[in-house]
Amino acid sequence: MSKDYFKGRALVLATKHEKEKVISQILEKELGVKVVVPTDFDTDQFGTFSGEIKRAGDQLEAARYKALAGMKHCNANLGVSSEGSFGMHPSCPFVISNLELVVLIDKENNIEIRGHHRSQETNACNEYVATIKEAQEFALKCGFPEHGVILKNKEYGKRIYKGIKTFEELERYFYKLSGLFSKKVFIETDLRAHMNPTRMKNIKLATEDLVRNAKNICIKCGCPGFSIIDVEKGLPCSNCNLPTDLVMRYIYGCQKCDYQQTLPRPDDLKTADPGKCDYCNP
Repeated sequence: MSKDYFKGRALVLATKHEKEKVISQILEKELGVKVVVPTDFDTDQFGTFSGEIKRAGDQLEAARYKALAGMKHCNANLGVSSEGSFGMHPSCPFVISNLELVVLIDKENNIEIRGHHRSQETNACNEYVATIKEAQEFALKCGFPEHGVILKNKEYGKRIYKGIKTFEELERYFYKLSGLFSKKVFIETDLRAHMNPTRMKNIKLATEDLVRNAKNICIKCGCPGFSIIDVEKGLPCSNCNLPTDLVMRYIYGCQKCDYQQTLPRPDDLKTADPGKCDYCNP
């Protein structure tokens, strides 16, 4: 039934960084839409990873702003966009993770469907380098030249070189910055999707999650997007049987009607590892 909601409709994908390479085929095949990518739409206005433009709101708000602006730009009522973030993993505080969010907005039916994917597989990092050798070593550590890097001088923030994917460019721009300011050069991973295959893979997985949610239909009203709205924690410890902070059940809800359903964990896990228990592992 989810295909019938979207089949044959034009869907605007708000991107300027080639995300259509991993999003379009999935949505066209699974939802029956025809993806349209605006050729003159600048998503950088909603924030840049490199810091020149502050993100518009939180991750979800920024994704919504992009999708709605793209729809307005193309005079359409169905749109999708993605937004990524990088930070400490919520379960592993010393590990950097990438959370990708894909949001589909259907103004005709007044529904919003989301897909997520969090991965510890990311090359997000940065440092100051004093020599071209250090810059090359950093770049190689980040998967260069398949993955791009950015050079800039943070003290003089207007000087920035993005999308560097050759050693020739890396050397040229490094000496431009170091020669101009006689300071260490700041180098970082280029996290824009078209410059970062690792992130692009995570966007693809988030899109697949969106499709799964879109195909999950409310049994009461038939609306797509019947998905998790809350959780019940308290999965018991396998050793002491006391409740832990791990999820025991998921609460699913419909955004069109008031129907909800509480279901057990999809992995059928009944108890928690004692290492996750505050009593057994204080």
